[in-house]
This record gives sequence, structure tokens and C-alpha cells, in this order.
Amino acid sequence: MYARLWGLFNHYFFNTFAPMVKPPRYSVIDVETTGGKPGIGRITEIAIFRMEGTEIVDHFTSLVNPEITIPYYISRLTGITNEMVKDAPRFYEIAKRIVELTENTIFVAHNVSFDYHFIQKEFESLGYKYERDQLCTVRLSRKILPGRPSYSLGNLCQELNIPLSDRHRAGGDAHATALLLKYLIEKKGDFIFPPQAFDTSHLHPNFDSNQAKSLPEKTGIYIFFNDNGEVIYVGKSCNIKKRVLSHLRVRDKSKRQMVQQLVDVEAIVTGSELIALLMEAEQIQKHKPPFNKALKKNNFAWGIYYYIDRKGYIRFFVERTTKMTSTPVASFSSKSNACKYLAQWVQKNRLCRFLSGLEDTSNGCFDFQLNQCSGACQGIEKPEDYNLRALNLLKQQNLPHHNFVIVDKGRQLQEKSFVWVDKGEVRGYGWINNEVTITSPYMLEDFLVGGKDDRHARIIIRSWLSAKKDHVQLLTY
Repeated sequence: MYARLWGLFNHYFFNTFAPMVKPPRYSVIDVETTGGKPGIGRITEIAIFRMEGTEIVDHFTSLVNPEITIPYYISRLTGITNEMVKDAPRFYEIAKRIVELTENTIFVAHNVSFDYHFIQKEFESLGYKYERDQLCTVRLSRKILPGRPSYSLGNLCQELNIPLSDRHRAGGDAHATALLLKYLIEKKGDFIFPPQAFDTSHLHPNFDSNQAKSLPEKTGIYIFFNDNGEVIYVGKSCNIKKRVLSHLRVRDKSKRQMVQQLVDVEAIVTGSELIALLMEAEQIQKHKPPFNKALKKNNFAWGIYYYIDRKGYIRFFVERTTKMTSTPVASFSSKSNACKYLAQWVQKNRLCRFLSGLEDTSNGCFDFQLNQCSGACQGIEKPEDYNLRALNLLKQQNLPHHNFVIVDKGRQLQEKSFVWVDKGEVRGYGWINNEVTITSPYMLEDFLVGGKDDRHARIIIRSWLSAKKDHVQLLTY
């Protein structure tokens, strides 16, 4: 009797609710290339088979003009010649189709690192950050089908009776990989994606967790609201959806207080990581969210300042930023950090500790007695000689140029983002369609959407430029 009831329940459940569960989506991809490493070699052909569960629902195959010569030995292997790709579309012409076809899917390939990084590099050359979750059918086959002498696509297909035509062509290899994935899922699908219960018991009853699952997998900021519509947290991520879900899945009870108050989430896509950092800082300063600790309190409470004394020497001192109206040379969270930084600079540039506010003496600084100070405090070193070294500290803390524009990735392929600094001040940021021609930096005024000049923004821009100096398009004027 119980067995019969259980059978009826199973029949009812799977016929009623199972169709409501969306199967995982995959993009099974193969690329042929000119050889070499990603970023050096280029793609000559690409094939994509989009799958819903184990069913192929769409596909795309195209030769690609690599804009470089295909080596003879590569042509012999793939059959793709320079003549064949001469009139083929360039990668940028099919980039939008690739993005659309692989959106919200898992990137699958046989030896996925190879195909994924080649495609990433192609998008990177266009100023677009391409990111997808990945699944490798080589590694998956090793786990589900252990003990095979070879896990090459050709050998696996031969052993498993999977049809493989047009070997070493993108369409044939991608289609065979899709059929291999179908076989592995049907053989042991729970091994590939074991059921992961998404515990929602700690979330606010008015929060819809499905909202988080529909967030964009792009660079930008996200804002958490409570049931009163108040901002409780602002974050930045290169993958908004992934980052928000990590908040919701936090296991540490001490860290659940924030998501227990979360009722709504807003995502703002920026495309540019720099704009996301600037926007995040602006929102935190504006709303002072209770769960943002980094900028909610004044992390720049102390600053290094300077003035020129009556004798013409540049003199430094440390003071609270709230007591000063001028912009500090550098800002710090504590007085001790500011003094430590200043002391390092004094030593490195052979400056005077007395003239830098680090010693209070009328008999010359102690470093002068050790021959580590050139005697500015005694009037021995002339102001013009001393000030040349003192200016090094000022130059290091300024933005790298007085007038410049940082050009970065946009929110979509058809646009670029920009951050504009004019006369040493941050004018703001915005986005411009690729088809718009800018003949003067002051034309950017019409495209500004946000940003302001303050020490937070300057520190963010300076730090970002320092970290990304080899990958930044910086236009000076």
C-alpha cells in the first residue's frame, strides 16, 4: 500500500513540478586557431552549440578572419587556409552573436582552458571583459569514466560510438563535444551538478531570492535595501550576480545580519571597474550604509599638508583633515600612519625631520648630527636645493597628468567608458557610443553622468592607474 502511494506521489511530483525546473544551460564551444598562445595566436573558426539540459536548441558556426597569416602546418592540420578566411568576418563582427548565444550559460569545451582563453583574449582586444562559468569535458570524463588509456576527443568518441565528423574543424569537434556532454550527463548527471539546497531560511520573508538569480553577470555595483527602502549596503563586483549570491549563501551566523534585513537589490552595470569603484565610493558617502565599514567611517581622518615658511623652505606637517580646508598631500586613517609614511619619505629623500614636523628642536634635527640631513634646519642648505627634493613627495601624490582621459570598457560592445580629469580635477565619468567622434575633450561634458572631485576619487583613480598601468588607454592633452 505504502509503495503504491509512494509511486503515485512520484508520478504526481515529477509530472507536475519537474517541468517547472529549468535545466542547466550550456554553450559547447570549439575554436580553431593560428596556433600559439592566446593573445598571440588568433581564432580562425568558431562553433557554438547551445544546450538546454541535454538538448541542442541553437548553434552557430563561422570562419573568422584572424588578420594574421595561418602557418602552413596549421592549415595541414585543420584544413583552414588563408584563402578560406580572406573574406570571412573578423572577430568583432561576430562578437555580439557570441555574447548573446553564451549569455547565462556554462562554457563547455574539451580542454576548456584553451578555447576559453582564446575567446577571452579576442574580447579583451575589443575592450570587453568576457566571463563565463566553465566546464571541461576532459576533466569530467576522467572522473565519470576512470581508467581510460586516452581522453582525447577522438578516442572517447570512438569508444562511446559518438559520431565525429570534420575532425579538427570547429563545427565537427563542437558537435561531438556536445554529444559527449549529453552522454556524461545521462550517465551521471548528479555527479556533474549535485543538488545544492539554497537555504533561504535566514533571508527576510519579503525578499525574493529569484531576483538575485536574474542579476547581470557583469561589472558594476549593487545596492541592498531594507523594508523601509533604506540603503544598507553598497558593493562592487566584476560579476554582480555571483557576488550577490555569495552574500545570500553566507554560512557564518555573525555575517547573516545584513541579508536578514535585505528586501530589495538594485544592480547598476558600469562595464568599467574604475567607474564601479568611483560609483561605489559615491554611494557609500551619500547613504552611509550601516554595513559598509570601509568608507562609512572617515578612513582619511589625517592628512599630510605643507606650506612655505618665511625663509622659503617647504615644510610638511600632519593634521586632522576636519581642521583643514585645503586638500592634503596624502590622507590616512590615523595620525601614526601619516607620520610613519612621512618619516619614510623624509629618510628616502634626505629631507629634514624638523622641517617635516617630526622633531621639535631648536638645535637642528638629530639626522643632521648623523650626517643624514643636509642642514636645512641650520640654514646650511639653501631653500631652492632643499625644495627640489621636497617636491618629489608632492609629485608622487598627484594624479599622473594634469589633463587626461581614461578610456575603458563600456556596458556593452557598442560603447566605451571614460573618466575625465581636467586641470588636475576629476570632472566625472560617462559612456560614449563607439560611432561618436570626439575632437575635443570638452565634448565629453555632454556625456557626463556622474563623478565628483574629492580625495576619495583621486585616491581611487591614482591607485587604479598604478595597478593597471600596462592595460590602460590613457589620453593626455
